Amino acid sequence: MFSRLTDSFSAAFKKLAGRGRISESALQEALKETRRALLEADVNYKVAQSFLDKVSAKALGQKVLASLSPAQQVIKIVHDELKEMIGGESVGIDFAGAPPLPLMLVGLQGSGKTTTAAKLAKLFLKQNKKPYLIPADVARPAAIAQLLVLAEEIGVPAFPSTTAMTPMEITRLGLAQAAETGRDVAIVDTAGRLTIDEGLMAELSEIKKISRAREILLVADAMTGQEAVNIAKDFNERLDLTGVILTKMEGDARPGSAMSIRSVVAKPLKFIGVGEKLDALEPFHPDRVASLILGMGDVLTLIEKANEHADQKTREELEKKIEKGAFTLADMREQFLLMGKVGTVESILGMIPGLGKLKKLAAAQPNEATVKKFVYIVDSMTPGERRDHSIIDSSRRQRIAKGSGSTVHEVNDLLKNFDIMRGMMKKIKNGQIDMNSLIGQLNNGGFPGGVPPMRRGRGRRPF
Repeated sequence: MFSRLTDSFSAAFKKLAGRGRISESALQEALKETRRALLEADVNYKVAQSFLDKVSAKALGQKVLASLSPAQQVIKIVHDELKEMIGGESVGIDFAGAPPLPLMLVGLQGSGKTTTAAKLAKLFLKQNKKPYLIPADVARPAAIAQLLVLAEEIGVPAFPSTTAMTPMEITRLGLAQAAETGRDVAIVDTAGRLTIDEGLMAELSEIKKISRAREILLVADAMTGQEAVNIAKDFNERLDLTGVILTKMEGDARPGSAMSIRSVVAKPLKFIGVGEKLDALEPFHPDRVASLILGMGDVLTLIEKANEHADQKTREELEKKIEKGAFTLADMREQFLLMGKVGTVESILGMIPGLGKLKKLAAAQPNEATVKKFVYIVDSMTPGERRDHSIIDSSRRQRIAKGSGSTVHEVNDLLKNFDIMRGMMKKIKNGQIDMNSLIGQLNNGGFPGGVPPMRRGRGRRPF
C-alpha cells in the first residue's frame, strides 16, 4: 500500500547519498520532491507542510551523530517525524473496566462496518478474549443476517436481532446477554447512511448513551482518500471517537488518509483492513509503517504473521535459533514456504530489510513461482552450505546459480540480504535494535528500498 511512496522517498534522498555534508539547498531540493510525493499520496497538505518544516528545522539545526553519515542522519530525522505524523505510538483497544467492554462501530454505508465487526471479533479471539456480536443495523437489508452468518463462521456468539426491533432495543438486550454469558467485549454494528445526516447522528448518540460505549471506532474507506479524514472529523465532533479503522488499504489505495488522520482528527488509527478475508485486519503500528515507507522493512510484523501459521514447537525452535544467532539458510527456506499462508510474496518481501528491490520480481511473477525461485537457490546448496553460508565462495555461487536456474547476482543478493535479516532478527529479539543501528546496518548491507549505498568506483564515494 505504501510502495509508490517508498519509491518516491528513495528518489528524493538519492541526491543526498555520499555527501560529506548536506547544504541547505540540497536538503530543500530533496524535501521539495518529498512534498510532491506526500501530496500525490493524498496526504493533507497542511500535515505534509508541517512535517517538512519539522524535518528541515531538525536537519539543519542538529549535529550529525558520530555513527551516522549526513544522509543517514536525515533519514533518521525523516523516520522519527513520519512516525509522529502518523500516530507516534501504537494504540490498541482499552479493555480496562468491568466486562463486557461496549464497542461501537460507526461509519457511512458501504465502509465495511459489518465485515469489520466480524474481523475484530476474530482478532480478539486470537488475543484470548471472548467477543460477542450485536447486529444493530436494521436499515440496510440483510445486514443482520450477514453478521449472524459471519458470527457462525468464526465461532462467536451473536445476539439474534430482528428488523422488528429498534437499534436501541437491540443494543440494550444484546449487552445484557453479553454480560449474562460472561463475554469480554460486545461489538455493536450500527447502521450507516450514504451521507451524514441528523437522523443517523441522533440514532448513534442514543446508542452511545444506552451502551455507555468505552470504545467508539469509525470505520472508513481508505479508497476515498482525504474524504475519509473529513468524515472522521464530522463523526468525531458528534460522537467523540476513540479511534479509526481504515478499510481497503490493500491494492492501489492512496495512503494519505492513514497518514493524516492523527494530525487532523487527533484520534489514533487503531486498525487497517488489508483484504476481504476475515483475518485481514491488522493493528496499526506507526513506527513499523514509518520504517516500511522508508524501505527499511517490517520484520516484527513478518515474524508475527509467520507465528500465526507455525505450530508451537516450530516457533520455539525458531526463537532459540534466533537468540543463539543460529538462524540458517535452511530456516529461511522454511520461512519462504510459509509465505503462501502469510500473504503475497510482494508484501512479504517488503517486510524484509534488504529485499525490497526484489518486489518488482515478485510482482512480475506468480507468487508460487517466485517462492520456488528462492527455494531452488537454497536447495541447490549442499547441507554444509545451508548450515554455514560463509563457505560459499565464487565457484560455489556459480554452481548454485546454474543448479537453481538463476544468476550469480541473484544468489549474491540472497546471501547478502540473508545476513541483514539474520542480524536484525537477533537484535530485535534481544531488544538491542534502535534507529541508529538499523540505518547503519541497512546502509552497510544495502538500502534497496530507500537510500542506496554508493559503490566504490570511479567518481563515486561510499557512505
